[in-house]
Amino acid sequence: MRSVGSMQLVLLVALTSTATGLHIPLEVEQPPAIITLTSGPIIALPFDKTITIRCEARGNPPPEYRWTKDGEEFVPPNITTDHTDGTFVLLDKHLVTFQGKYRCYASNKLGTAMTDEIELRVPSVPKFPKEVNVPIVVKEGEPITLECNPPEGVAPRQIYWMTLDLMHIDQDERVSMGADGNLYFSNALQKDSRKDYCCFVAFNKIRIIVQKTAMAVMVTNLKHGNESDDGGNSTEAPPARIPSMLLPSGVQTEKVLLMGENLQLECISQGYPTPTMSWIKMGDKLPLRTQFNNFGKLLSISSVDESDSGKYMCKAHNSEGEAVHYIDVIVEDRPKWVTGPPQGQLTVIGTDVHIKCSVSGKPTPDITWRRNGELFSDDPRSSSKRVLDDTVVLHNARAEDSAVYQCEASNRHGSVLANINIMVMNEAPRILTRDFQEYGVVVGRDIVMNCSVFGSPPPTISWARNETLEPIEGEQFLSPTGSLKITSAEKNDSGNYVCVASNREGKSSVIAVLDVKDPTKIAYPPQDMEIISGTTAQLMCQAEFDESLRGTFMFAWKKDGEEIPLEEHSRYFMNDGMLQIMSVNMSDQGIYTCIARTSLDEDNATALLTVLDVPDVPRNVVISEMGIPRNVQLAWIPGSDHNSSVIEFIVEYEESQWEPGRWKELQKVPGNQATATLALQGHLNYQFRVYAVNGVGPGPPSEPSERYRTPPAAPERNPENIKIQDHRPDQMDIGWEPLLPIEHNAPGLEYKVSYRKLGVEDVWKEHLVKRQSFVATNTSTFILYEIKIQSRNSHGWGPEPKVVTGYSGEDVPTAAPRDVAVEVINTTVLRVSWTPAPPATVRGHLGGYDVLWLRKRSWLNPDKILDERRSLSFPGKKNHTMVPGLIPFSEYRLTVNVFNKKGNGPNSDPVTFNTPEGVPEQVHILTASNAQKDSILLVWGPPLEKNGVLTGYLLQHHLINETTLEVVDSQETNITTPDTTQWQLQGLKEGRLYRFLLRACTQAGCGPPMAQESSTDNPARAKSQRSKFSTEGWFIGTVCALAFLTLVTLMACFVQRKRGGKYAGTPPPTQRQDVFFMGKVKEKEDLHPDVESQGMNDDTFCEYSEEKPLKGSSLRSLAGDDALGDSVSRDSRDSPGDYTDSEGEFNEDGSFIGEYSARTRRGC
Repeated sequence: MRSVGSMQLVLLVALTSTATGLHIPLEVEQPPAIITLTSGPIIALPFDKTITIRCEARGNPPPEYRWTKDGEEFVPPNITTDHTDGTFVLLDKHLVTFQGKYRCYASNKLGTAMTDEIELRVPSVPKFPKEVNVPIVVKEGEPITLECNPPEGVAPRQIYWMTLDLMHIDQDERVSMGADGNLYFSNALQKDSRKDYCCFVAFNKIRIIVQKTAMAVMVTNLKHGNESDDGGNSTEAPPARIPSMLLPSGVQTEKVLLMGENLQLECISQGYPTPTMSWIKMGDKLPLRTQFNNFGKLLSISSVDESDSGKYMCKAHNSEGEAVHYIDVIVEDRPKWVTGPPQGQLTVIGTDVHIKCSVSGKPTPDITWRRNGELFSDDPRSSSKRVLDDTVVLHNARAEDSAVYQCEASNRHGSVLANINIMVMNEAPRILTRDFQEYGVVVGRDIVMNCSVFGSPPPTISWARNETLEPIEGEQFLSPTGSLKITSAEKNDSGNYVCVASNREGKSSVIAVLDVKDPTKIAYPPQDMEIISGTTAQLMCQAEFDESLRGTFMFAWKKDGEEIPLEEHSRYFMNDGMLQIMSVNMSDQGIYTCIARTSLDEDNATALLTVLDVPDVPRNVVISEMGIPRNVQLAWIPGSDHNSSVIEFIVEYEESQWEPGRWKELQKVPGNQATATLALQGHLNYQFRVYAVNGVGPGPPSEPSERYRTPPAAPERNPENIKIQDHRPDQMDIGWEPLLPIEHNAPGLEYKVSYRKLGVEDVWKEHLVKRQSFVATNTSTFILYEIKIQSRNSHGWGPEPKVVTGYSGEDVPTAAPRDVAVEVINTTVLRVSWTPAPPATVRGHLGGYDVLWLRKRSWLNPDKILDERRSLSFPGKKNHTMVPGLIPFSEYRLTVNVFNKKGNGPNSDPVTFNTPEGVPEQVHILTASNAQKDSILLVWGPPLEKNGVLTGYLLQHHLINETTLEVVDSQETNITTPDTTQWQLQGLKEGRLYRFLLRACTQAGCGPPMAQESSTDNPARAKSQRSKFSTEGWFIGTVCALAFLTLVTLMACFVQRKRGGKYAGTPPPTQRQDVFFMGKVKEKEDLHPDVESQGMNDDTFCEYSEEKPLKGSSLRSLAGDDALGDSVSRDSRDSPGDYTDSEGEFNEDGSFIGEYSARTRRGC
């Protein structure tokens, strides 16, 4: 059990007269109490469509309402169902007929409550009466009063004096407007004469201004002989006049105002010279808050109180005398409650009830008492009910004395009204809080468990833990409801608590259930981040909370303390602790708060989102001259860098002569500077702009500066990138990069071209041209010249030009390389060397050397003359090179020539040489067939490229373990007869797998192998498999399918023969796979020589016999260094003519003619 100090017991001191009034739960029957009313006065404005007068009361039973108007019963019109209380609405039509004072009465069976009078005013539209004003004629020096008499209307009201052309009348100590709206002249002058003095009155609340008919004033002056002239220009001063009061009249007046109002005392005088006004308070000093306005004629004191009462004097003074006026100021007050309105009371039967109505006011208010809205006066004959001025006494009160008593205090300035609910009753405690009410609180927070009780006399309340039933003691204080407060709740505070209420009429109790939960905590708060404008920002937030509160848990986000709304088309998206901001802009920068919230508590964490954007536009771009021709200083005010420091400023220019409207970069300035010194070109009309660049990118450019025109000048530079071209041997084409248009600096730009032979001529040949090229004719072939180009305009020459050198036109070489020699490196590579041609004969820039060779014949067929030409070019200065790609066992002829860009020189003397024999290529095809128990027949075609004279073949065969695919035994056979194309291998093991490797050989060695695999026959195993298969139904179906495929193949062969087509060249990759697959099938079927399968093998072989023989097998090499398909020839340009030099193994269409040609023809 927690210490007593952590709990506070709040006892209910129920429903007695307290400073907060009578609070009775609405579940208990009680008389009405006014809770809402419209305070008066109500001013109906012209644009108000409706006027609503409210009256609402609480009570049990619910009150009924009635109204009075000016003391008479009133039935409100247009009562709608919108209001279930006493409120009614008046429409704007005929509102003036509803003007008056209203009072609302709310009644039920226990009493009647009433409101103060609510006055409704319906002012008319203000306007001046029609009138004809007679001109006012006065003598100079006399006073004038122009009366305005403004109409009444809705306050506030403002008055102006103006002319007909709406010019204000000047006011000063002599001429001023009084608080009554009249315009007062202390003395008239000639300049006051005019015909259009107008008074304007503005009613701002109803947006109306009214104008009085214009008034005319004529001021006359007296001349010699007493003649009057209204238009004279006499400079004589008016006669002096002693001051007197224009406002107020008389010697003494009285001013009455209410406490808290602003006091305004006004004195306006006449006289000449214009009097000055002063103020005093008789017998006292003026308060410090006193102000003087209207040129000292108006005294103002704000928020007057009793101390401001007294006699005030104003005094007008000039050189002729003075005048005074006395004003008695009386400060009164409307009725006010001294200690607040009297409160309702709940008391037991038989006690004395005192209702005191303590009010103040000046004059002293009169007090009127009512009971349930009816006048209630003192009856001396009744000893139990007395009305003693401001107090009502109910002696030995009974239940029927329960009612609503009204106290109304009033004087001439207003009234106050109080409804006092008096309830006299005895009742046992009634607990209004629901039994087994559940309360939740998180650890460390305070919780208040309510126990709302009604009873008379007031019940005593106690609390106990349900487990122990021992009363909980602690600090006690007054509250409208009995409650138990637990501070800093802990987990062990969870459980049931009992509230017990008792008085002399009885006892009652309820149980409150408390559940102390784990607090909500933000486990992973959002992190500060920087984000580029226009991208998407994501702030993540994760929280921990009590699992029982999952249904109420939610995340919320705030920006700079304001909740972020979730709207349909908002840029904000929230999902499970993530805040996503689409298309971030600068307005999104700020502090974001993640709030993890449950129904009991919340936790929050903040993160700063910094938005990075391109810099703002620089402002106030200003040009200033520096005293140096065509040099100016540009200055600007940088804009915001949007949280990314400015790296640099880019100054751009635009000129109106050559490329108007096109902006170009002129200069870059470091980001910490806001000025730039600009060197400009001449004879141009510039304007400039600036933009800033930061880490995000370039910002928008500034507004253009004012234009700045530079004076003309001579060119500052000469052409660059001078180039010489030689289209003809006897001329030199000179070109250059001209000056840009803005670099002309003045009109009339042209170029002086000067040239001479280097080291030969002293005098320059010069030409003036306006274009950007020049052709020098009659020049020597390929001679080095000096060249220079200088620019000039109407204001002079450019700087001294730089001299460049270049050659005149080239021609083709005239001599060939000498001493050409060759060295055969191997069967395909040759080394060639030569003595270069003399430089003078090259007649141009050396391009390099061409090596050309011609294959004249192959020594395998020496009678056939070939014409196979090839060449290689070698740039630069060389005297030897390597020539690859030769064909072995051939005769060649070779020449060398030099070349430049104009063409080739003559060929050298030819050199003839031979290439030695090389190793042959793979055999063209290799097949294994006619497998017996101990032998296999191998058939092959000789290699397509023999690269020499064949000397025979090298045959290797390897016994293979069919389970591990490892080599068990190997043997080698040398076949020394080069014309042999088949070989019967004897002495093999029955039913075993063999791998065969065959190489063709010349005197240079043996070529790459061709591989093939096959198995020897095993008659016993084949017979058992045939008998098993022949009894299976699927086997019969397979045989039928194969017979059908054989028929289709035969038809295809027949059609192909009719068309004369052949399978030329190497089959495509997919077809090679088919060949490999069918080869495997052939090997398998050789093991089972039944009639059906043997026939299928013949047909299958026939299908490929029409093709050009393959240059290799798809089987892997035994040595492992030949990948699948490596035996295919490297030369893909084979044709039937490639094989015409073979020894009769191919017929004229390239078909294979071998051991099985008869079988092939038989099958097809």
